[in-house]
Amino acid sequence: MSMDPQREIGRLLLVVGLLLAALGVLLSLGSKLPFRLGRLPGDIVIKRDHFTFFLPLATSLLVSLGLSLLFWLWRRKP
Repeated sequence: MSMDPQREIGRLLLVVGLLLAALGVLLSLGSKLPFRLGRLPGDIVIKRDHFTFFLPLATSLLVSLGLSLLFWLWRRKP
């Protein structure tokens, strides 16, 4: 069974748009969430006089885990 390429692109754009909308909601409500992305325990922040180094290690792992789960569920869908 072959799918129409325009239909597949349309679905992909719809999914990407919904993900961007969800990200926008998370960012706008970020201060009201019980956790703050970018300020999780495990994120490394080094502050000196005129220098700040920030490595969001825990945030990166959490985002990677979430995206991996999302793509795994998407691939599994019949």
